[in-house]
Amino acid sequence: MKFGISMFSTDRSAGPAEVAREVEARGFDSFWVSEHSHIPQSSQPPFPGFDPRTYSSMLDPFIALTAAASVTSRIKLGTAICLVTQRDPINCAKTISSLDRISNGRVLFGIGAGWNEEEMRNHGTDPSTRFRLMRERVEAMKVLWSEEEPEYHGSLVDFDPVWQWPKPTSQPHPPIIIGGAGPGVLRRVVRYCDGWLPVVVPTIPEEMRGRQTPLDEFVESVPELRRLAAEAGKPPPSVSVTGMGPSSKIVEIFERLEVDRMILRVPPSPLDDVLRELDQHVSTVKAAGGKLDA
Repeated sequence: MKFGISMFSTDRSAGPAEVAREVEARGFDSFWVSEHSHIPQSSQPPFPGFDPRTYSSMLDPFIALTAAASVTSRIKLGTAICLVTQRDPINCAKTISSLDRISNGRVLFGIGAGWNEEEMRNHGTDPSTRFRLMRERVEAMKVLWSEEEPEYHGSLVDFDPVWQWPKPTSQPHPPIIIGGAGPGVLRRVVRYCDGWLPVVVPTIPEEMRGRQTPLDEFVESVPELRRLAAEAGKPPPSVSVTGMGPSSKIVEIFERLEVDRMILRVPPSPLDDVLRELDQHVSTVKAAGGKLDA
């Protein structure tokens, strides 16, 4: 099992390039950033302690990852997650394929439908159809990445034959890893994604139901995900987990489930604070029996 690092890159935090360089130097396998384009002032706080200033000041994830790509050579570069329901799919496909080429095929495309309905509406997205929109936009991007004369005709995304280059270095496209919880997420993984990226927690507070996955449910969901994939004739999806810190017990459980990656968080803070947290993660991973690449 590999270990990655995620961060909210903001205008008040250490820059993504300097953090990514340190992430790679310490042997982590990947660096992940998140996305919110803005936070409407009418938004209801999704959980206690929600800080709209931090969420509304995230750097664009692909600009942040381009900066990270420019100073690293090994680590994967992931979105955790990209709000594809708030992005034009033709522009988004171009951005991802460009980043994948610049980084020599290191992109992990983590996606999600989003939770902030007011934010979605400001982008012209109807929250009631966001899951269908996410699927169609992903399907359309796959066509743009893989075909010489792509076209796509869905109920929410529709375009006649076009030309678009560059194609991504990763073939047929960067891995698509969907975040989310709830009854529909496993079938979404199997239908049009390559992996699952749940937020796993020991127990789930009521206000986070449908956004996070309790540990006991996750332990049952991973075999179910692989069963669904086998029934569909597809390879076993990857599983990357965020939300849990490593302990010997957790590492043992995740390795038994053949989890591909644990993603550990660092705060959106100045560099000295981030480095202290990174070093603490190194110690914790090793104490739990995990291994880093350095």
